[in-house]
Amino acid sequence: MKAQFAIFLFSIILGTGCINTSGSKDMNETRIVSGKVMQNIFNEINTPFKYGVVVEQPDSGKLVDSPTIYREKGKWYMTYIIFDGKGYETWLSVSDDLLHWNTLGKILSFSENTWDANQKAGYPSLIDIEWGGSYEMEKYNGKYWMSYLGGKTEGYEAGMLKVGIANSVSNVTPAEWDRVTSPVMTPEDNDARWFEKGTIFKSHIMHDKQKLTGQPFVMYYNAAGDTARFESIGMAVSDDMVTWKRLGNDPVITRHKGICGDAQIARIGDVYVMFYFGAFWKPGAFERFACSYDLKNWTDWTGDDLISPSEDYDSTYAHKPWVIKWNGVVYHFYNAVGSRGRVIALATSKDLKK
Repeated sequence: MKAQFAIFLFSIILGTGCINTSGSKDMNETRIVSGKVMQNIFNEINTPFKYGVVVEQPDSGKLVDSPTIYREKGKWYMTYIIFDGKGYETWLSVSDDLLHWNTLGKILSFSENTWDANQKAGYPSLIDIEWGGSYEMEKYNGKYWMSYLGGKTEGYEAGMLKVGIANSVSNVTPAEWDRVTSPVMTPEDNDARWFEKGTIFKSHIMHDKQKLTGQPFVMYYNAAGDTARFESIGMAVSDDMVTWKRLGNDPVITRHKGICGDAQIARIGDVYVMFYFGAFWKPGAFERFACSYDLKNWTDWTGDDLISPSEDYDSTYAHKPWVIKWNGVVYHFYNAVGSRGRVIALATSKDLKK
């Protein structure tokens, strides 16, 4: 009850409330997120203080990318992917304070003669999305789950990429996860839409406990068409984590040019916040967000970037978010490209270097 009351109070501060504030009796009616609420969300999630680089590889030839952070038994864990010139593999690291990280080992590695032989970029699923919540991974059918970008072609995001699913009885052990034999979503599927017939990139799976979409599991992913090569964010739903159905005919976020990608969902009061990055529809790559009440209809923020290049280590790109709030501090992890290569950097809501 204390947690529910805290959420209620916080949502009042945001101007949203924890009930249907649209005044409509039809809960299926689309609710637009007001400018006031969008501004309040921005104020809450803003991280103006850049802490610096937190994960990098000693070998400058290896590129670090795409952080995902969760908590288990009092420790923080981060998965990230490494590109070594051949393709992606997924690694695991651990931290006590979210600032200092120690590498544990690989959890998705190269294989031979498989559909995903040279690309396995993993993204842990079913992490608690409540803002300031537990950030623990939820089990389904007694296992932890992870979606991943998979493919067999060597190179940087080369060839036709597809969505794979893996699971494990442990999410803290540096050991290979068990992979479902075949991809669960591909650009060649009969129900693939116009904006995803070329390739599918990063995916993010959350548990929709309210079943606002009609299903308990929701996947957001960025994809490119076979002719229009810009990237947009689409969504799909599932009731078993393996069989997925696309939802809607169009992307939920797109600029019809450049990139909108790498979605992460958080819930602040009764507002769902989608962190994502934009690139090339204006110069460079930068962090953005959108808001929704129903997970399907999104209001895009039109104000300042959450993060954009400003330091030597992120002078080229500042993108690919993972954002949490812990002990009153917002931590915004992102992929930085600049003077130190491709690394993982951190920005915060408070100056932690003082």
